[in-house]
Amino acid sequence: MTRVSFYILNGIQETDRQVFACRLAEKAYRQGNHVYIHTENADHAEQLNQMLWSFRADSFVPHQLTNTDNNDASPVLIGHSTSPPRLMDLLINLSAEQPLFFSQFERVAECLNDDENIKTAGRQRYRFYKQRGYELDTHQISL
Repeated sequence: MTRVSFYILNGIQETDRQVFACRLAEKAYRQGNHVYIHTENADHAEQLNQMLWSFRADSFVPHQLTNTDNNDASPVLIGHSTSPPRLMDLLINLSAEQPLFFSQFERVAECLNDDENIKTAGRQRYRFYKQRGYELDTHQISL
């Protein structure tokens, strides 16, 4: 069964959530996992695409947007409106809702911060997962 982790960052900056998602993707990639980062929309996906190139000077995380050709080869994919084109290990969710396809992943990482809208949506997702019996854990992250 899918394991769901909630990462709660202090602060309200969206860029902090994006950088944290990049760090999670990098760690998972280095451990040999395939990662799908689910974003709110195409603009958000493109922001994350650019962030993965620049969030750390000494980092390289091979990635692609799902709307590009030949995205089956990349270990990290970024998308917003559809499920990934293949089975992957980790879903990093930056969207306000849990994607319908979340249960195909071994792990789901929900990235929240202190923004009231993000926290409220995160609480709804937490209740959704809990009511369905998913294993949940929560991590407070200080930046």
